[in-house]
Amino acid sequence: MNYRIFGRTNWDISEIGYGMWGMGGWKESDDNHSAKSLDLAVEHGVNFFDTAWGYGEGHSERLLGQLLKRHPDTKLYTASKIPPKNFKWPAKPEYSFEESYPTEHLLDYTHKTLKNLDLEQIDLLQFHTWDDSWTNKDEWKRAVEDLKKSGKIAAMGISINRWEPENGIEALKTGLFDAVQVIYNIFDQAPEDVLFPLCKELDIAVIARVPFDEGTLTGNITRDTTFPEGDWRGTYFVPENLNASADKADLLRPLVPEDMTMAEMALRFILMNSDVSTIIPGMRKQRNVLSNVATSDGRGLPKKLYEKLRNHRWDRKPTIWSQ
Repeated sequence: MNYRIFGRTNWDISEIGYGMWGMGGWKESDDNHSAKSLDLAVEHGVNFFDTAWGYGEGHSERLLGQLLKRHPDTKLYTASKIPPKNFKWPAKPEYSFEESYPTEHLLDYTHKTLKNLDLEQIDLLQFHTWDDSWTNKDEWKRAVEDLKKSGKIAAMGISINRWEPENGIEALKTGLFDAVQVIYNIFDQAPEDVLFPLCKELDIAVIARVPFDEGTLTGNITRDTTFPEGDWRGTYFVPENLNASADKADLLRPLVPEDMTMAEMALRFILMNSDVSTIIPGMRKQRNVLSNVATSDGRGLPKKLYEKLRNHRWDRKPTIWSQ
């Protein structure tokens, strides 16, 4: 495993982290399998784990807390997210800050997260949604400063809405955020335009989420793909999105090297960008852990392949199903 400096925190973070959304209550998730996958990740050098209260109303956080207890002698970096008070994802301009993150709510869910993790301090706490119209609100600024001064959090971050990588720029300019989480992958290259240069300038860590485009970039999504009843992906891959995503994936298939899977190619594409501090793929199964951590070998991708993949940028705008 290779490690990268996590912005101004100076933490040495594994460049392949662990996204724990799927363990919070997705269909077919299993706590015993999750625990084994998490332990395997630690054994292979993963030291950054990203969860949220919203992943199963604290269930995923509790799984992370149990992992910490099983590895007391290993420094594992914890990251979680505070849900908006209105429990609506993503944030929209019409949602006021007061109905999203009032101080009482922010403090309440910080304490809930710490209790679930069984910690006195979390390494990174993040707003799970954000709209830049909230930037000038003094309330959240005081709350973040107080949480840091009290020792309950070491660093603060924001998770940016899907396909809105610039809806957070003004907030980052305040200097109060240490990290930003954003969708970045072969298709979603827009963060490179404005967000990444600003993060480099301000020494803000970048967490790349959704590296497989919710599954499209694993090569397993086709026009005939179906999902179990109640599976979140069924609401995301509506026919309009499923068909377009499958067509985009088909264009990539001829580019996948013989000794590589599409998923490996997708991770290696992201690892080629030094502006990214860590990637957080979901890894519910042990075989996924092994294949994902194996990409952290410093090899990246051949330059010609990388340049070809850059031509597959797909700029999309948020819609009713993009969540």
